[in-house]
Amino acid sequence: MKKSKNKDDQSAIRKLGVVASFVSVVMYVSYLPQIMDNLAGAKANPIQPTVAMINCTCWVIYAYFKEERDWPIVIANLPGIIFGAVAFLTSLQVNFRLTISRMHYII
Repeated sequence: MKKSKNKDDQSAIRKLGVVASFVSVVMYVSYLPQIMDNLAGAKANPIQPTVAMINCTCWVIYAYFKEERDWPIVIANLPGIIFGAVAFLTSLQVNFRLTISRMHYII
């Protein structure tokens, strides 16, 4: 009876891991509206996506290089690196056309 309960517990934990990985990916994909706003000129603060990107990078390195690779952690955090980096970079985007038009007035 004890082995059956342990097997059920492990099955429940695996299911929870799948759900948690899916929610993690959705959380990082939710940066898309911020990225689109950044590209449209409504710049957001870059701190949160930068910290998320650093955190995800640490988790991916940990999960990949530990003795037994933890692929669910790697897969769940890779989108955080990508979308965090894109959100950060687009929040720093410079409008070069505006800079060039201002230079025209100086010259």
